[in-house]
Amino acid sequence: QVQLVESGGGLVQAGGSLRLSCAASGIRFSINAMGWYRQPPGKQRELVARITNGGSTNYADSVKGRFTISRDNAKNTVDLQMNSLKPEDTAVYYCNVASYPYNYWGQGTQVTVSS
Repeated sequence: QVQLVESGGGLVQAGGSLRLSCAASGIRFSINAMGWYRQPPGKQRELVARITNGGSTNYADSVKGRFTISRDNAKNTVDLQMNSLKPEDTAVYYCNVASYPYNYWGQGTQVTVSS
């Protein structure tokens, strides 16, 4: 059974930092990429950051220079270090694992940034 366990969300003041972690287990096929998406209140889910098996990364323009994604291939974990947080970063953050032909999602963790 595939499980994506997320941790690290919470409430923080603007300018603060949080670190999200996601541990994946039970995935039978090779993992192609891991990443984080978010869904702000009343909006669609959007990509925050993604990292491939080879270490290539891509970030949403809104988080470039503030967020850093990292991955441990041996442990199937992916972290998102979020610095200089802004109120507009408030959202439910979801871990995503792409393992062709499947796409897996975590349950989501709330990040709230107060002004």
